[in-house]
Amino acid sequence: MTDELLYYGSILLFLLVISAYFSAAETAMTAVSRARIYQLVMDNNRAAKIVSRLRREKESMIGTVLLGYNAVNIAASVLATTVCIRFFGSGDALVVTTLVMTLLVVVFTEVLPKTYAIHNAEPVALALAASLQWCMKLLYPITACIQLFIRGFFKMFGVDVTAANNLISASDVVRGTIELHHREGKMIKQDRDMLGSILDLNDLMVGEIMLHRKQVETINADLSAQELVSQAVGSAHSRIPLWQGEPDNIIGLLHVKTLMRTLSERGDITGSAMTAEAITALCIKPWFIPETTSLRDQLLAFRSRRQHFAFVIDEYGGWQGIVTLEDIIEEIVGDIDDEHDEVNRDIQKAGEDSYFVTGSLSVRDINRELDWNLPDEHASTVAGLLIHEAETIPSVGERFSIHGFRFTVVSKDGMQVTRIRIDKLPDTVLPEDVQV
Repeated sequence: MTDELLYYGSILLFLLVISAYFSAAETAMTAVSRARIYQLVMDNNRAAKIVSRLRREKESMIGTVLLGYNAVNIAASVLATTVCIRFFGSGDALVVTTLVMTLLVVVFTEVLPKTYAIHNAEPVALALAASLQWCMKLLYPITACIQLFIRGFFKMFGVDVTAANNLISASDVVRGTIELHHREGKMIKQDRDMLGSILDLNDLMVGEIMLHRKQVETINADLSAQELVSQAVGSAHSRIPLWQGEPDNIIGLLHVKTLMRTLSERGDITGSAMTAEAITALCIKPWFIPETTSLRDQLLAFRSRRQHFAFVIDEYGGWQGIVTLEDIIEEIVGDIDDEHDEVNRDIQKAGEDSYFVTGSLSVRDINRELDWNLPDEHASTVAGLLIHEAETIPSVGERFSIHGFRFTVVSKDGMQVTRIRIDKLPDTVLPEDVQV
């Protein structure tokens, strides 16, 4: 009797080990990083190639694992029940056997192997890949029949399980991974912002980041040559748009460096010997682009045309502003200041969770700087957001509660909101605030 018990006990132990194998294989294959496996495949790792193949045949792999797991568990339960009845009879012994088998299956074939596999997904997946592939080939006739039955069953109810799931784009997956790593402390805020901005290049339009024409320094080409030279040399910019007749009529882009080189070659630093026509002839032809051009397309266009400056126009052909290569780069890495740039005072701290901001500051910039989440779908600047949500031109001193923030108009220049105070609100909002 003892020998028989040892014999049946050995078989039962073997079945539990096989069950634990399938349990660990299922967890490891589904939890292993696709990116890491892909990198190992590029390094010509044989086991990684098998893992990659098994993941592509996920339905067949899961079918094999579940079939093997349930088969050995049922066999183990039947064997334990048979041994119990044969040697100990029915009754209390059968109840004890059921409890013991449940404990063994849950602990040693479920919790223990799955816990180990989920914390060591890569080494477990690589170690079990070859044997699992062999099991898939062995059980393929059975799993194939099961898959056909399942698909037919779903088809009866109009469900197509073979259809590709395109609900989540690849960029959304990458964006979610970046945000997750940041929240887990594995990535600093600057890296998160830069990577996220790269993913946004295809969604952002140049009209959202351009420098508005009101802020662009231009020169009237009808001025005398000496006045043109004086204004160009006195400018802090290296490229200056020239207009003629009216400010909307941009005729060219003057490179100050080219002008200075020409003057130096002629020995005429003041430009007294040159004509205005000769100076305008040094300009390059203006490059006009629609405001709906994506940043990604414009970045590629800058590279292909080897130009760093473009004029943005609206749907009616009106000049709206300018965009440069530096603007797009700053959209990715943040502001790049040199020794000639003024200190950025677009955001000034006014208190705890309270800031003074310029109205022309972009919503994306304040979100990135302060880690806020103000919406930028309908307006690109803070002042634009306030006007959009308020549906009116606010007066100085008016306050509005918008998306969990209090906007207070500090100053205006005519109809333009130039300075705003923004306070992050608690859960409750003051009664005197205008709700929008």
